[in-house]
Amino acid sequence: MCGLLLCLLLLLTVAGCDATPDGAGGSAESADRDRPTATAATQGPWTEAELALLESLTVSALPRAPSPASNRVADDPGAAELGHRLFFEPSLSRDGRVSCATCHLPGLHFTDGRATSWGLGATTRNAPTLIGAAHSPWMYWDGRRDSLWAQALAPLEASVEMGSTRLAVVRRIASEPGLAALYARTFGSLPTPDQLAKWPASAGPYGDRDERAAWQRISAQDRRFIDRAFANTGKAIAAYERLLRPGESRFDRYVKAQRGGASKDVAATLSDEEIRGLRLFIDPGRTLCLRCHNGPLLTNQSFHDIGTELGPGGLPDFGRFLGVQAVLIDPFNCLGAFSDAQPDQCQELRFLDKAHVSGEMGKFKTPTLRGLARTGPYMHDGRFETLTAVMDHYQSPPAGSGAIEITPLAIDGDESRALIAFLGSLDGGTDVPDRWLRPPDGGASAGDR
Repeated sequence: MCGLLLCLLLLLTVAGCDATPDGAGGSAESADRDRPTATAATQGPWTEAELALLESLTVSALPRAPSPASNRVADDPGAAELGHRLFFEPSLSRDGRVSCATCHLPGLHFTDGRATSWGLGATTRNAPTLIGAAHSPWMYWDGRRDSLWAQALAPLEASVEMGSTRLAVVRRIASEPGLAALYARTFGSLPTPDQLAKWPASAGPYGDRDERAAWQRISAQDRRFIDRAFANTGKAIAAYERLLRPGESRFDRYVKAQRGGASKDVAATLSDEEIRGLRLFIDPGRTLCLRCHNGPLLTNQSFHDIGTELGPGGLPDFGRFLGVQAVLIDPFNCLGAFSDAQPDQCQELRFLDKAHVSGEMGKFKTPTLRGLARTGPYMHDGRFETLTAVMDHYQSPPAGSGAIEITPLAIDGDESRALIAFLGSLDGGTDVPDRWLRPPDGGASAGDR
């Protein structure tokens, strides 16, 4: 239990808002001044078992993301091209100004730099990175969607995000020649002009009162056709997002150099302080971080209570407790009518433990540690601006909750700084061609402006 808590702490620590891109907080001058001298701990050779463990954490060990059975076009290049267009397309929103890229900026590792995101209004959650998201079976901090494509649909209709309706989204795609051509090539027919003419301009189950009423006046057969086209929109966006893999970081190059015996390269990739932090990170007696932050993405893709369920004013955020219930009733889940999967291919959803949902209260998803230097503020609600604040939380966790999974982290200030330094070395950007990081028209992305 203690190890899990410590692991989570490290996760937060690595995400240090006050860490610089090269993993050290503050200026390069102060980093050089404060850098500890090499010790036996940093100079000593890694054992074969340690090297094998380190290699399991590198991006070179990251397999291809599994192809989701619920999305038959997940790896279709044409679907990815359409998804790329849709991801950066603000006209899908109610006011024509908000796109997926508004909250997932390429320049910020596909986050937005805010404590909680802002679309048409204020949300209550921090935007997690999309890098490596295709490897997770659950989306959002509370896991309320079970695929990238189902997740991509929710912001389109959320009133404080893009605020549109599913009919308005489908109408926009059908009315824009470039989008319509890409859609038809991947999915087939869109609504005809005659169909569009008989339908209202905007309608859906989550719009305003008039839009909800208009949705009910559309025939059941037509609603299903619109729902199918709307689901395909999410599947195309997911095909694009599956391309977003983490790039090689200094940590990855360090491990590669260790294996190759290139001592000069080793010295150039990690500082003594970062190596001290790495040794702490994998120490089975001091931190046990790997119980939560393992594998190439440094996350177990699971949910934990780390004492962050109470928000401003003491109001609770139920986390996974409501997430489980939401994913089970989502019409776009793996078992839904618009999934391309057979029921026996939806293992995670079929065997979701509904009987113990009460035990999920206040749990949130363990985020990846990669790119943390660019993904603050931290936690599901962005409550911590700096790594120092994160460390304070883990060293003095809140009392009074019997379900909390952390105990105080017993490390001193120097060790804290070493861990933060190491976590900063995990930023390797993205391993995709630059064209995928910009709008298809060649303009600058929002993250570059």
